[in-house]
Amino acid sequence: MPRFPLKSPNLGRRELLKLGLGASAAGLMPLSSLMANTVSTRARIVILGGGAAGMSMANRLVRRLSGATITVVEPRELHQYQPGWTLVASGVWEADRTLRPNADFRPAGIDWVKGPAVGIDAEQRKITLADASTLEYDLLVVATGLQLNYDLIEGMSPELIGSNGIGSVYASLEAATRTRDAIDGWLDKGGGQGIFTSPQTAIKCAGAPIKMTFTTLSRIKAKGERERFDLDYYTAGGGMFSQPWVSEFLKQRFDRENITRHHLQYLSAIDPAGRQAEFTSKDGSTEVRDYDFIHVVPPMSAPDFVKDSDLIAQDGPFKGEWLDSDMYTMQHNRYPEVFGIGDVIGCPINKTAASVKAQAPVVEANIAAFLQEKALPARHNGYTSCPLITDIGKAMLVEFGYDNNMDFLPSFSFIDPKEESWSVWVLKDHLLQPAYYAMLKGRV
Repeated sequence: MPRFPLKSPNLGRRELLKLGLGASAAGLMPLSSLMANTVSTRARIVILGGGAAGMSMANRLVRRLSGATITVVEPRELHQYQPGWTLVASGVWEADRTLRPNADFRPAGIDWVKGPAVGIDAEQRKITLADASTLEYDLLVVATGLQLNYDLIEGMSPELIGSNGIGSVYASLEAATRTRDAIDGWLDKGGGQGIFTSPQTAIKCAGAPIKMTFTTLSRIKAKGERERFDLDYYTAGGGMFSQPWVSEFLKQRFDRENITRHHLQYLSAIDPAGRQAEFTSKDGSTEVRDYDFIHVVPPMSAPDFVKDSDLIAQDGPFKGEWLDSDMYTMQHNRYPEVFGIGDVIGCPINKTAASVKAQAPVVEANIAAFLQEKALPARHNGYTSCPLITDIGKAMLVEFGYDNNMDFLPSFSFIDPKEESWSVWVLKDHLLQPAYYAMLKGRV
């Protein structure tokens, strides 16, 4: 049972059926690519990463390619449903609800290397593993996810999460659980200063810092002690969210809830023992704040071994930090035998599981075409989605693409993307996880 059980939303059978059908429209229905003809090839294909992106591609390519040798490099035995970590940290889910064995999703007919990659030689088409062995490839899928750079915040490390009033939902499932405990400790004090942060880099699940702010506020209100708690939000950006309407909505909501916004400032140092945090402004000036609780979101980038390879972007906004991928075809801009998918790619948005769902059929179709020496037929429109929790029991479904001037790319005709609702909460709490697992199996 959740630590903070919720009443069931006031939805009848018809509305719940609608949610199920809506989820199908958003991705549960088999895609036409699954019906496509198989491609005969003797290619050696290496997939770096067995998370949401890597496992989705492994299942798709096993079905699409006949005769290929497919190797997945993934050290983890357990698959962790990371979209559930904010619910764990908020005390709504128990931690074990987010765990499944990776073997549940691994397709038959692939090789699974249960160790990390540490190097990529793009010229020689070779991967170096932690045990110094190598894998040669004809085609490479980079699905490594990203790297959490806590070390770029002076005084901060993942080991501090859960102590000295420090929380961070990103580091691991254990960190999400310790974040919940840190919030519990702060609330038990009956008041004080809470600080929530968003860093100076792109991050996965850009809504998570906002969700943690709102769920913590919801718990404070439930105690009936709002006036005893001060909440501040620091963000390195001038806005609150990449989609303009949502950004303005959040600014107004934060102001109405008396959450003080600080823009163009990022967390640069922390003194855990003194419970103080330093923030650096765009002009280089700094400000030190006391806190009772702080939610730390670290800067993020591609993993070091990707950054150290020739596959990293050489110029432009993603230089030195993210995979050099074409944002539409997902093919590498300089090494055509390399494709990227998921959090590691250099794209304006697209660091969510929903983005992987949209990218996977594009990568599959374009890999099949590349192996047949055909023009790449598929293009990604940048679709991404955020079930933006605004209260424990309410959420908004934000779906959009590369063109942020478009209002939304809605999947649900009966859900208003500009309204908070129980329906979206039910979607987040109950329906998205089965859809996610179907995605891992390559069925959506």
